[in-house]
Amino acid sequence: MAMKRKITIGNETVELPASLNRNTMTVAALALIVLIALIGSIYQIGPEEMGVILRFGKFIRTEDPGLHIKIPFGVESLMKVPIQRQLKMEFGFRTSSPGIRTQYRTSPETQREAVMLTGDLNVAVVEWIVQYKIRDPYKYLFKFRDAATTFRNMNEAIVRKIVGDNSVDEVITVGRARIESEVREELQALCDLYEIGLEVDQVKLQDVNPPDPVKPSFNEVNEAQQEKERKVNEAWSEYNNEIPRAEGEAEQMIRGAEGYAMERINKARGDADRFTSIYREYRRAPEVTRMRLYLETINEVFPKMKQKVILDDKQKNILPLLNLGGEVAK
Repeated sequence: MAMKRKITIGNETVELPASLNRNTMTVAALALIVLIALIGSIYQIGPEEMGVILRFGKFIRTEDPGLHIKIPFGVESLMKVPIQRQLKMEFGFRTSSPGIRTQYRTSPETQREAVMLTGDLNVAVVEWIVQYKIRDPYKYLFKFRDAATTFRNMNEAIVRKIVGDNSVDEVITVGRARIESEVREELQALCDLYEIGLEVDQVKLQDVNPPDPVKPSFNEVNEAQQEKERKVNEAWSEYNNEIPRAEGEAEQMIRGAEGYAMERINKARGDADRFTSIYREYRRAPEVTRMRLYLETINEVFPKMKQKVILDDKQKNILPLLNLGGEVAK
């Protein structure tokens, strides 16, 4: 005998047939399956991500940001890869608490990463940061079993190689920018060769120091070098002040001497030309020229004489004309 289901609506009880109960359960089950299928097939990829679709674990395609559909029930699975996000990898230290005052921690593993031998057989503690992006999600996920570990090993190998080609002074002071550029270029070339699917944006030497036991001696050497540079800079400053002034004075004296020489030469040429012109006129009329020269000389000399006595050519005695009893001018 078929079971009947009873439901109460207000004060009345209604009996439902068994077939209706089974149909309702079937519809509900189908609706649940459809809902699960919709939830499992519709997915969204963020603006900085790319979706990688696997079908039974095999790579099928990649999807750009937006709303997409895949086969549900585990036939196709989704992996989201942040291709636009800048990722960071630290060497020689680890960030334990990021924030306004970031806290770092070290361990034996990080210390092993940081200790390196330089080209002049000194030891330096090198801490650095690599910033990178995932350029090709397929290569990053499927070309290597553990791409992150491989990339870390590549970083350490290249930095050790380049640090080993430089002296400790270059690594710690003047050569840091060049070393960062060389590491980035060689690391990118190695990533392209291995097809790891990564793009290296920046390599930054965070902190480079000598080992703790030799830090005091190294600081003293640095202080001595800085004192040397300060003295050299002071000497160059004094040189730049004195040399241009001395050169200016020398140039002034040379120009003054040249001007004086030119003046004397021009004056001598003028006197020579004047003498030549007088001589030319003298040859034309010697008596007239001689008389003119005599009169010009008398005209120039007489005003300078205080006492003048003019005699007739027939005068024989000039003593009465002289004021011999007067006061002798001193």
